[in-house]
Amino acid sequence: MVHPARILVLGAGAVGLPLAAKLSRVADVVAVTRERSARAISSQGLMISGAWGDESDHFTCVSDLAGNEDFDYILITSKSQDTAGICRHYKDLIGSADVVSFQNGIGNEETISEYSERVIGGVVLTGFVREGDREIRITANAGPMQIGRFPEGCDAGVRGLADVMTRAGIPVETTDRIKGKLWSKNLINCSLNPLSAITGVTYGKLKEPSSWQIIDHLVREIYAVVQADGIRLQWPDPDTFLGYLHGALIPVMASHTSSMLQDILHGHPTEIDFLNGAVVTSGKRLGIATPYNAVISDLIRFRESLAAGTVVGPSH
Repeated sequence: MVHPARILVLGAGAVGLPLAAKLSRVADVVAVTRERSARAISSQGLMISGAWGDESDHFTCVSDLAGNEDFDYILITSKSQDTAGICRHYKDLIGSADVVSFQNGIGNEETISEYSERVIGGVVLTGFVREGDREIRITANAGPMQIGRFPEGCDAGVRGLADVMTRAGIPVETTDRIKGKLWSKNLINCSLNPLSAITGVTYGKLKEPSSWQIIDHLVREIYAVVQADGIRLQWPDPDTFLGYLHGALIPVMASHTSSMLQDILHGHPTEIDFLNGAVVTSGKRLGIATPYNAVISDLIRFRESLAAGTVVGPSH
């Protein structure tokens, strides 16, 4: 008899909770989330609405694990700034399972690799919005999720997870070049998210000539970095990507605002160090100047400080 896969979802929030709900139909799933959500979901289930349909799901949801258990897959779905802390806290579990990052930004897989030799990178092209302790709305689905062995390759562990996800009704593709896929998504995030957060406008407004000029510079700096690092992006050159961004992607997302803006407005840390900040870090390592990405990163950090009330004015 083949037993269902055992899957642990750590840092379960807007992304991790609906993944856990779907996977629980075909696998033995445990999701770790904040205590208030764990109580609400355990008693009433998780409500999902939007692009994945409207449904209510019940699955095991806790605020922490009491002891060591064996899992086939561990999915980390937290904010990037929480990855290192999660890995330290669950290091005994992480060392014995395939560990999958379904997160934004660059650097998560490298952090996980310090605790596990079996890292799978994941790209999420679906929009998730948390609307309460037990309510998630799926706002858009731009394509199937992508998974692959990090930094490259596709093996039985990757294919096994893809099979489980497919049976659970989650669109997914495997790739043997996941690092390029991660950077391709990061390219989109770096182009739109911080500028929307700084200006407070929707993505559609960013097509204005003055803001588009900034995006153009951001994109060309990123291409210089990834090409020097031997990473192949989905689009062969900056002009091809900028054409896709202007003509295809932004029109679909014209009324959306950046999740980074929501983080700032709620006083939460952003993931800027794992987005444009990661471009700057890579550029320094490779000897490539990235002034536009550096300024954008500093402006977001400034807005974070303002929201947190940590900016000190001049003394008189």
